[in-house]
Amino acid sequence: MELFKKLFLPITVSMKYIQEHFKAMIFLLILFLIFAPQSEKDLTSNNLQEINLVGPIMDASEIVEQIDEAADNKQIKGVLLSVNSPGGAVAPSIEISYAIKRLRAKKPVVAYAKGTMASGSYYSSIWANEIIANPGSMIGSIGVIMEGTNLSEIMSKIGIKTQGVHAGKYKQLGTPYRKWKGYEVAELNKVIQGTYDMFTQDVANARKLDIKKRDDFANAHIFTSYQAKEVGLIDALGVGYDARLRVESLSGVKNPVWNKEDKFDKLMKKLEVKTAAVITTYFPPLVLR
Repeated sequence: MELFKKLFLPITVSMKYIQEHFKAMIFLLILFLIFAPQSEKDLTSNNLQEINLVGPIMDASEIVEQIDEAADNKQIKGVLLSVNSPGGAVAPSIEISYAIKRLRAKKPVVAYAKGTMASGSYYSSIWANEIIANPGSMIGSIGVIMEGTNLSEIMSKIGIKTQGVHAGKYKQLGTPYRKWKGYEVAELNKVIQGTYDMFTQDVANARKLDIKKRDDFANAHIFTSYQAKEVGLIDALGVGYDARLRVESLSGVKNPVWNKEDKFDKLMKKLEVKTAAVITTYFPPLVLR
């Protein structure tokens, strides 16, 4: 009996280990399936980079980091910024725009509108060497908006009143508990108009347009891709295939190898976009729209 136990000891130990660590092994297997390369091509270092700008722009830290890393990576010879975004907050849109400008100083970058390139996402794209748009895309909406809610009537009906102290004439600017006063509206208009002037001037500089004709290409107009080309907001019409070919041509690489987005990162980005949409529903910022 002891002899049989010794003979089958490796098997019994292995079976016991599998039983005790079954869940952990399944978890490791799932991770392997997610992250393991699917082909030899996946192991090849890429020389062209596609960066995606998708959904509302509320935070630019991650995409700016990707852009700056691509700019500093000597192996990357060209970048495609794929855009499908309705815009978003002013400051992060400008962060992306200036990051693209820094990137362009080092290597070619093409912005591709694969769905919507409007407002803040258009601002983000203006410094690319070229802007290519899918024929079905919507372009433009170069404008600025700040919205608020007047809750005074419903608060009155349910018997809620606010109280507080403040110093400074404009400290309660934009409060949702009452109708905005005339001088408050004027103060907000000052901010909105100043931001709009900056936005349109940057577009004019980047796209070499006449700022005196900004009512033609800005003024929150929404354009089809064909119309956007006529007013100078984009350079060409095409699909993703064409945009990639253009990056390959501008970069001069003979054997183009594009990056593949990590599956886990793609999942996390989808969750981030949905979270940002929920947050902006309750905390609306000054946005480019």
